[in-house]
Amino acid sequence: MTKKFTVPTNIKGLIFDLDGTIADTMPIHYIAWKNAAARYGIDFTTELFEQLAGIPLYGTVKKLNELFNKNIDSKEMGDSKEKEYEDNMDKAQPVEPVVDLIREYYGKMPMAVGTGGGREISKKAMRIVGVDKYIEHLVSADDVMKHKPHPETFLKCAELIGVDPKDCLVFEDGVLGIEAAKAGGMQVIDVRDYYQVTIGQE
Repeated sequence: MTKKFTVPTNIKGLIFDLDGTIADTMPIHYIAWKNAAARYGIDFTTELFEQLAGIPLYGTVKKLNELFNKNIDSKEMGDSKEKEYEDNMDKAQPVEPVVDLIREYYGKMPMAVGTGGGREISKKAMRIVGVDKYIEHLVSADDVMKHKPHPETFLKCAELIGVDPKDCLVFEDGVLGIEAAKAGGMQVIDVRDYYQVTIGQE
């Protein structure tokens, strides 16, 4: 049974993370990372995946190098992971309670997506789950210098929709993203309380 979101009356703009928040892409990302990491002798657990959620593609490989004392080429491993993800991302389903909320507030409140994913692949994910027609503003990993947990992604979103950060409500599923929203002085809802997470299941 999914719970329904309540948007506080003082909120003037909505900002959404993408993977795991609007689009249930996390199981697809997880399998792609697990397979890519296995080629380098790394057991990519669900715990590790959750710990690294929100870090951009090549930054994740850099983090794996630090954690496992490896010297893996970030581009080589990152690109192989991203190719597998892209080959399977059409299986992604919308996170219904979040997409329902987006439809409900379309035309009533400005909205933006702030993601740690690359711009083109994020636009594709938005098209797959059908929210591209509701949300025009996107801030991706390609658009910022500092990634989550730094608040730059969400602050740029607030700027794009013309709303003061304190009047923005962020929807997130990742620990780093929740930290980023709080660091930006925004209100935040952890969407994991609202739907069944299926990481680790194909």
